[in-house]
Amino acid sequence: MDLKQLLASLDPELVAGEFVFCSVALAWTDSRGLQPVATFREREGLTLVLPKQEAELAGLVFDGVFRQITLRVHSNLQAVGLTASVSAQLAARGISANVIAAYYHDHIFVPAARAEEALQALRELGG
Repeated sequence: MDLKQLLASLDPELVAGEFVFCSVALAWTDSRGLQPVATFREREGLTLVLPKQEAELAGLVFDGVFRQITLRVHSNLQAVGLTASVSAQLAARGISANVIAAYYHDHIFVPAARAEEALQALRELGG
């Protein structure tokens, strides 16, 4: 949970492939065999984070193509400052960051065209 230790141990990894964010109706069921890497239910609809190719094949609408960077440090969900530090590091370079905190790791989705730059920025943050 120590922020300095977390930042020193970020170990960011660029995940293969491109991802997109799509929104579907709340009553939508996965009858198409899609395999989202993440979902989130909002009042306006169900957000799916999918491999770009799956979304295209299913005819889903999306805006923007992203790459996933996984922080391989095992961060506690109650740790304070990790998301803010990562976001600030990327924001200083004008890179948007869509952060999803899962049980073991944080995952940052950045614009595909800037993924390598984002990865380098996160490596610099770690030490």
